[in-house]
Amino acid sequence: MQTHISFIIKTCFFHLRRIASIRRYLTHDACVKVVVSLIFSRLDYCNSLLAGLPASSILGLQRVQNAAARLALRKTKRDHITPYFAPCTGSLSTPESPTNCPL
Repeated sequence: MQTHISFIIKTCFFHLRRIASIRRYLTHDACVKVVVSLIFSRLDYCNSLLAGLPASSILGLQRVQNAAARLALRKTKRDHITPYFAPCTGSLSTPESPTNCPL
C-alpha cells in the first residue's frame, strides 16, 4: 500500500508542476476546475481504501491537497492554507468570506 501511496503523491506533484507552469494563462475559475479535477481523479478515487491508514501514510496525501489549494488560490509555499478550508467541508474559501466557496 505504501508504494501505491508514494506513486500517487509523485504523479500528483508532477501534474501540479505542469499546471503551475501554465497558471498565468488560466483564469481563476479554469485553474480551480483543473486542480479540482486532478484532486478528484487522483486523490478521491477509491478514497475508502485509504481510511484507517496510519497518519504517516496520509501525511503525503495531505501535502498534495495543500499544494493544490495553494496553486488554485495563488498562495506562496510559506502561506498557511488552513484558513482557506471551510470548516467541516474540506472545500476552499477565502478568510474574508468563509461562506463564499470558489469551488
